[in-house]
Amino acid sequence: MKIIIGLGNPGVKYENTRHNAGFMVLDKLAQKCNLEFNQEKFSAYFAKGKVKGEDVILLKPTTYMNNSGFALRQCLDFYKVGMENVIVIYDDVDLPVGKLRLRQKGSAGGHNGIKSIISCGFSNEFDRIRVGVGKDAKIPMIEWVLSKFRPEEKEDLEKGINNAADAAYYSIDHGFDMTMNRYNKK
Repeated sequence: MKIIIGLGNPGVKYENTRHNAGFMVLDKLAQKCNLEFNQEKFSAYFAKGKVKGEDVILLKPTTYMNNSGFALRQCLDFYKVGMENVIVIYDDVDLPVGKLRLRQKGSAGGHNGIKSIISCGFSNEFDRIRVGVGKDAKIPMIEWVLSKFRPEEKEDLEKGINNAADAAYYSIDHGFDMTMNRYNKK
C-alpha cells in the first residue's frame, strides 16, 4: 500500500497559491491514476484504487497546512501501516519555481506542514517530493506562501507539477531510490 499525501490548504481562497503546490500535484496524479477525490475521509479529500497492481491512497488534508499530520495519522492508524508506506508532496521556498528535490528523510526545514507530519508520524524518515515555489526576500514568508504564482512563473510551475506527479506515479512500482535517481536530475 502507498499513501501519497499532498500538502495544502482547503478552500477557494487558497487555490493556486504557493503553499498548495502539494494539492496541485495530487490533482495531476489523480488524473494519471484514474482516481477521483470523491469522498472525505480521515480529515482529508480521499481517493483510493489499484494503480499498477498496488493499493494507492491519495490524501489532501482538510486540516489546513499546520495540522496536516492529523489527517495522515488517522489514515495510518486505520490501515495499520507505517511511514515507510508514505510519500509526502509539498512546496519548498528554497527551490526555484518548478524544480524538484526528492529525499527519504530529513528535518522539517521550517515547513509547518512537515513539522506536523513528523510529529504525528513519529518519524522524519519518509519519502518526500519537494516542489520549488521560489521566494522573494522583499515579501514576508507567510504572505509569500499564501500568494498566487506570477504569470511569468506559470510555465515552470506547470512543468514542476507534471514532473512531481510523474515521479510519484513512477515510484509506485519502481521504489523511491530509483525514483530519486531519475527525477532529482530534472
